[in-house]
Amino acid sequence: MAPSHVLKCCQKVLAWVPVAFIALVVAWSYYAYVVELCVFTISSTAEKVVYLVVFHLSFVMFVWSYWKTIFTSPASPSNEFCLSKADKEQYEKEERPESQQEILRRAAKDLPIYTTTASRAIRYCDRCQLIKPDRCHHCSACDICVLKMDHHCPWVNNCVGFSNYKFFLLFLMYSLLYCLFVAATVLQYFIKFWTNELPDTHAKFHVLFLFFVAAMFFISILSLFSYHCWLVGKNRSTIETFRAPTFRNGPDKNGFSLGCSKNLREVFGDEKKYWLLPIFTSLGDGCNFPTRLVIMDPEQLTVSSQSEPAKSSGPSQSFPTRPLSESQNRLLASDSQWVESGPEEENVKSGAKKHIIVSLES
Repeated sequence: MAPSHVLKCCQKVLAWVPVAFIALVVAWSYYAYVVELCVFTISSTAEKVVYLVVFHLSFVMFVWSYWKTIFTSPASPSNEFCLSKADKEQYEKEERPESQQEILRRAAKDLPIYTTTASRAIRYCDRCQLIKPDRCHHCSACDICVLKMDHHCPWVNNCVGFSNYKFFLLFLMYSLLYCLFVAATVLQYFIKFWTNELPDTHAKFHVLFLFFVAAMFFISILSLFSYHCWLVGKNRSTIETFRAPTFRNGPDKNGFSLGCSKNLREVFGDEKKYWLLPIFTSLGDGCNFPTRLVIMDPEQLTVSSQSEPAKSSGPSQSFPTRPLSESQNRLLASDSQWVESGPEEENVKSGAKKHIIVSLES
């Protein structure tokens, strides 16, 4: 027990090394820019003031978003996704996977889940002992199930998921602006020191090295930021890019995409005045998401599967439909249409339910 406990403590300490490295680089860049460049190198007072004001604005937003990304705890599934005590005991006693799946299907009948494993099984986490909501995955580093998990980032020592994905995007954006501003304003003094137009002082090393570091980080972060902007436009996570979620009709990498503008609102919220601030404004609860697929009543699904058996690609799974949350209704309200299926009068008299069809933005 003791050696494993010590090992875990060492792993937790070492996990903060990348964060400490970034913090030291940022602290040094602040000193090099403010003191060595603006105080000792730049002679124009007006230039100093302008540079310092813009620098501190970008610096504050960068540090604020980085802090929120690091210290915002990953969101985990609510208790409704945990098995009851009786179901858990029965699940552990069962040895056959088919019987275990039957228990999970019975427990998941009232849950808002529409995705399965590739083998059409209920997604269950044996470690956390809960049924995984859509887009939820278990993080081995954090040892918890994370809602809408994107990836575990060592540079923030945290999981990037539903609770802090907006903060992560803003952190990338403000770090890009910070590096770009530093590199652009340092460039002329970098050239002057390099060509010996300015005398050799203790500021020379800081200015030269500051330009190289800012340019290097800008190039490396630009590709990552561009990739995540593309993911937001497609409403995908990094995990879903490599392994498409499996719905009732099979894998669909665009299953959660509602169109670029709605995908953007799902991450940043409805109020644009808060988009550039690292405060939580994402829509939804992280446990269920609107999809681009037709949401159908299970009874109608049975009728459809009987009339079109050729379209069935695997064993049927019964997934309950659940009323959309308030945030989902806001996303889908403008594009929702109600369409009746079958003979109108007979369906109304027999009390048959209607399909919900969501038309998408192209």
